Amino acid sequence: MKMEMSFRSGPFGGALLVASLLVGCRHEPVPQPAPAAAPAAAMPTPASTAPPAPAANPLAALYVDTGVTPVRSPQDEARTFRLVDGYRAELVAAEPLVQDPVAIDFDADGRMYVVEMRAFMPNIDGKGEDRPIGRVVVLEDTNDDGVMDRKTVFLDSLVLPRTIKVMQHGVLVGAPPNLYFARDTNADLRADVRTLVRGDYGTLSSNPEHNANGLLWGLDNWLHNANYAGEFRLQPDGSFAFRPAPEEGQWGVSSDDYGRLFRNSNEDPLRTDYIPEHYAARGGNAGLRRGVYEQVTRNTSVWPDHKTPAVNRGYREGVLRGDSSLAMFTSAGSPTVYVGDRLPDELRGSVFVTEPAGNLVARFVIEDSGDGFARARKAYERADFMTASDQRFRPVNLSSAPDGTLYVVDMYRGIIQHRAYITDYLEQKIRERGMEQPVGLGRIWRIVHTSTQRGPAPQLSRASAADLVPLLAHPNGWWRFKAQQLLVERGDRSVADALRAMIRSHRDDRARLHALWTLDGLGESDPLTIETALADSSPYVRAAAVRISEPWLARASHPLQDAVLRLADDRTPLVRRQLAASLGELTATRRDAALVTVASRYGDDPIVTDLVAGAVRGRETAFLEKLLATRGEHAAAVQSIAASIVRSRDAAAIGRLLTLAGQPSRPRWQRLALLTGANPRSGQRAPRGPRPSFEPPAGAAAGGAASGAAPEGPPRPTAAPPIALPNRPAALLAAAESPDSAIRAQARAVADALTWPGKGGAAAPAARALTADEQARYEAGRQQYTSTCAGCHQANGGGLAGVAKPLVGSRFVLGTPVRLIRIVLNGKEGEMLMPPIGGTLTDEQVANVLTYVRRSWGNDADPIEPTQVKEIRAATAGRKKPWTEAELLRITR
Repeated sequence: MKMEMSFRSGPFGGALLVASLLVGCRHEPVPQPAPAAAPAAAMPTPASTAPPAPAANPLAALYVDTGVTPVRSPQDEARTFRLVDGYRAELVAAEPLVQDPVAIDFDADGRMYVVEMRAFMPNIDGKGEDRPIGRVVVLEDTNDDGVMDRKTVFLDSLVLPRTIKVMQHGVLVGAPPNLYFARDTNADLRADVRTLVRGDYGTLSSNPEHNANGLLWGLDNWLHNANYAGEFRLQPDGSFAFRPAPEEGQWGVSSDDYGRLFRNSNEDPLRTDYIPEHYAARGGNAGLRRGVYEQVTRNTSVWPDHKTPAVNRGYREGVLRGDSSLAMFTSAGSPTVYVGDRLPDELRGSVFVTEPAGNLVARFVIEDSGDGFARARKAYERADFMTASDQRFRPVNLSSAPDGTLYVVDMYRGIIQHRAYITDYLEQKIRERGMEQPVGLGRIWRIVHTSTQRGPAPQLSRASAADLVPLLAHPNGWWRFKAQQLLVERGDRSVADALRAMIRSHRDDRARLHALWTLDGLGESDPLTIETALADSSPYVRAAAVRISEPWLARASHPLQDAVLRLADDRTPLVRRQLAASLGELTATRRDAALVTVASRYGDDPIVTDLVAGAVRGRETAFLEKLLATRGEHAAAVQSIAASIVRSRDAAAIGRLLTLAGQPSRPRWQRLALLTGANPRSGQRAPRGPRPSFEPPAGAAAGGAASGAAPEGPPRPTAAPPIALPNRPAALLAAAESPDSAIRAQARAVADALTWPGKGGAAAPAARALTADEQARYEAGRQQYTSTCAGCHQANGGGLAGVAKPLVGSRFVLGTPVRLIRIVLNGKEGEMLMPPIGGTLTDEQVANVLTYVRRSWGNDADPIEPTQVKEIRAATAGRKKPWTEAELLRITR
């Protein structure tokens, strides 16, 4: 559900296969002013992009819009490509070898496994999407000329499959809600055994724009995902362990050379994790609120090679330029770090992002600063890396390949937007341009440079474990990651000594890092090797060693703990953050003292303070008093712990906090920090970007009410009920009369957000308890919200800047149901937008999700009945346009 948001295009956003096709066009960037530098801050806001300039896109001026979108052969499509000077596209595969491709992966010998989402939007109404005609095919290049010439159907009868991971003894395939492990037991490239790994990998009711995907084998040997609240790790017995993690991003996840992950969503082109994502689940509402899924660039300009009127909401100001070309990202997906070795060095470490609605691929350069935060900037001025004037060019996925180049997965079709979000405007454009058909096409392209010589095809399936170890230092990241994966999967511990030698002496820190994680994956990590790695010259290796040391940190008085604690003097942001995360595993006798040291030294780092808050969950008050007793002025850390106490809604702990804040003898900086953190309507410093979210534990929202945690972002009114104290907070009220104006103002703000017996003013009546049927509807609505709405509005209802407004405290959410139901059924125009998704949901599903929204995150409005939805659906059956705000405000029944 995308209530009160800006519309976006989807995340995917019969020709001859030629033996070789090389196409490239000179793409001269047009100068434009350099973006302003990001302001200095503890948690920097990515450099803001100004609204699109009124000047026309110079590339669009070269394009003549005939109003039709012809179906081109691969050769003719390639002639519409325009790439940055020196680069070109080679055809790797096309229909009939591949149809409707959405994801690819390679096996140990370089064979390409392709996920075909053949039922996606077969027509403008989406009828037939539930047909089990999706499949995974294997493509082979039998003569090593760079073009695939053999196809084998590995797995079929799938409903909208979307992701894949090829492994040593089988293939993981995501076809929500199912995650399968398919095995070929007789070496014919056809799966003959299919095992269900998870039945909650997404939901069947979700549309393809918001469903689980990813399956990236990370440097840490965990399989990471997008749009899914968890990750997996292969176990020695062949099963897959699971642990909760934030549900980040929408379509695609990628890793750089050092294991840092990148994700994105439609109008939010690039985000990253500064700390391993699973730590966000450690502290519940008091846990990690910053450092995961952080924005590294705001939405920015794109430069299509042609006019693009056939995008959703193309008539709205700011969506298109005056020349009818797409102005900014609207369907960003598949962020992919180039880690290959056959393209120029300038591309290494760049993140490529697809924009299928604009028929282009953009390139971002990642710039790391000494403050521990990354910023991304577009690589070219008034240009993008790859564009096409063919409106059926739909780059939906990318991959660094075994041959050292970059592959582009082109779904090649007219309709890329899912039916749930197609507006009348877009439907008209699709029909008048003949874009509805045909379907069943698709191409895969290889990006090369004039200097490129393709690397050799791998032959790793037959390589011994000893032969795989040197490949951990290969210049092509695909080989390094694949060698590590194979070593871990095989479990051959005979290479442990060779890995230790690589950790001690290899000159490339990437090789040392791979060796360290491979040793861990084999279960061969040892304290001596970890201690060596803790002293490594590379912060990436040191941070990994800290994380891998956690099992020994949990043991009483283990000698390795002293070596880890010595890194408290390490001022590298990556290391100190990992230290703050891992110290939470220390035994109780040493934990708080170590965390106090870290918090007092690095309290100006908001990620460190949040990690500390998560690690001391349940002991915040005692920890806070220890922190206050240390020397130095560390207001940010004190404020963060105080805010954590308030989020717990523990009246006794909050009362003690207010007593500490009200003590006149306490240093002024401490009182201000305590009071600032104690204000539940402002709390700690707002993070940049949405709070990462994960499925709360069962019972966390019992009775139809969420935990009451305030949404992230700038302070704003919410419907969260005030925190009730059992007694009058005398110390706080005394502070509210302080002669110090700053303390007085902060204390009064805190008092306004609290209630206690005898406090003046009428308290808002408590929302009535839900009946058993309503509670069941609420729980069903939670699942519907996760699959349909959370991608935009976030799991905490806090919204996503530039994409979706918050649902917490929304007047339309809390107001009369007749307006809210109309918004969901028909959509909403104006500043706060909502797509018309009612046609994809039943009356019961609409009632369920709206009941959940109206009774979560402190919202306390009445539940919605299916009969109410049915009545309004009938009354508005003939309406084709979204509601305007003025129309809605006139509706009372």
